[in-house]
Amino acid sequence: MTVPAHLPRIKARLSIHAHRKVRGLLEGEYAALHVGRGIDFNDLREYVRGDDVKDIDWKASARSRQLLVKRYVAERKHTVLLCVSTGRSMAAMNDAAVSKRELAVLVAGVMGLLAVQHGDLVSLVHGDEAGQHAEPPKGGELHLERLLGTVHGAIRPDGAHTDLAALLRYVVRTVRRRTILVVVCDETTVPDGTADLLRRLTVQHEVLLLTIGDLDPTLPTVADRRLVDVDSAAEVPGWLRHDRRLRRELATLVREEEQQLRRRLEQLGVVHERVHDTETALTAVFRLLERQRHARRR
Repeated sequence: MTVPAHLPRIKARLSIHAHRKVRGLLEGEYAALHVGRGIDFNDLREYVRGDDVKDIDWKASARSRQLLVKRYVAERKHTVLLCVSTGRSMAAMNDAAVSKRELAVLVAGVMGLLAVQHGDLVSLVHGDEAGQHAEPPKGGELHLERLLGTVHGAIRPDGAHTDLAALLRYVVRTVRRRTILVVVCDETTVPDGTADLLRRLTVQHEVLLLTIGDLDPTLPTVADRRLVDVDSAAEVPGWLRHDRRLRRELATLVREEEQQLRRRLEQLGVVHERVHDTETALTAVFRLLERQRHARRR
């Protein structure tokens, strides 16, 4: 049997960068995504910031002299669908000089792990312009590890070009069951065709989108490195890395694209967060879940 490679690293990062209460917040925000879920009372646990005050058991809290909240067991399992763009652009480095492939596996793994720990099912859709592929929903960490390995193996610098619209079209066509749809990609804009697909998906699913940025070739930290564009296989000219004016103009352009992307996604009802590096990835996932919970309450 293959030794798991991805989940242990994700669990270690959760343990190092998220103490017990923060991890509880992550799990609480994930659970808050489920609307109309049939539940049975299970037991009590200590209150952590972010828990719904409606779940506080005041009598038990008075007896124990600490705030306790009720925990429930789901009567039916929900499905988290990891929709990961695995085109060749995801094999590049990102704007913090971190592998975009590793970041994609990390954020998909955190969402999948939260689902598995809640007894929910996890499925996967991934692909590029050459084709799309799906893995059926199942529970358990071994299944999740296999899905993450699939994502990691599918992202290659010699792979086909990225095509998010084709991937979303595949989800629209093939996924009938309501899911929490977690889209992981590196898009900087939302063309009209992609916007129409996202609009259709939000009618049926809870859609959350995580984007991973591209490397800024003008950064001083990469000034002495040979850079090759993954999509075109062309080398980035060295003079780009020493042009201060170009650096300022590119930074302005990137900020404007981020703002336009966020506004467009808000109009579509899609909650979005940008993932910059491994150190802040967990924070980005938490913000994503928290914003989705507040969006549902409005």
